[in-house]
Amino acid sequence: MSGRDPDRRRALLDAADRVIQSGGPEVSMAAIAAEAGITKPILYRHFGDKSGLYQALADRHVHTVIAQLRPKIAEAEADLRARARAAIGVYLDLVSANVNLYRFLVHRASAEDSRIRSHMTSLVRGLGEELGGVLATERAVPDPVRAQVLGHAFVGMVQTTGDWWLDHPEVDRAQVVEGLVDVIAAALSPRDAGGRPAPASS
Repeated sequence: MSGRDPDRRRALLDAADRVIQSGGPEVSMAAIAAEAGITKPILYRHFGDKSGLYQALADRHVHTVIAQLRPKIAEAEADLRARARAAIGVYLDLVSANVNLYRFLVHRASAEDSRIRSHMTSLVRGLGEELGGVLATERAVPDPVRAQVLGHAFVGMVQTTGDWWLDHPEVDRAQVVEGLVDVIAAALSPRDAGGRPAPASS
């Protein structure tokens, strides 16, 4: 059957998801192939090579995360602090519910393959640019350059803090969310011409 068959491709990715979720991020490619009922060479043939399989999994899961974050970020009726809290909560819930897949993609696949590392970086950078655009469009950060700086900083901060939190499950999720929201709110506070926090009005 052709590797271009979308149903077959989806079934193979489903098999990879199941094995990684149950077996952990160090699961072998042979185990993924066995779950799919095929040999490892046939598995690679459907995706071009191992890097192609990694990229297909990254696209599937990173796009799912981004699709769920976008409406939280773009919810114009809510203030930015509430939107940040909602988006961060969604992100932490998704990665904590899929820890093995997250570690497979972010740690194992990225370490093994420079192409997947570059691909993952590109996806995350795109989200930072998107967030920076929202901050500039809504005038939350009037300077478009500063908006981009903060957009990328916020995305990177949430990602690395979430990574740390997965290794410290004893830390309360709400504490992590509020700590991140506090940093974002402080960065978005009004600034004077020199970039310093503006004095509070009397």
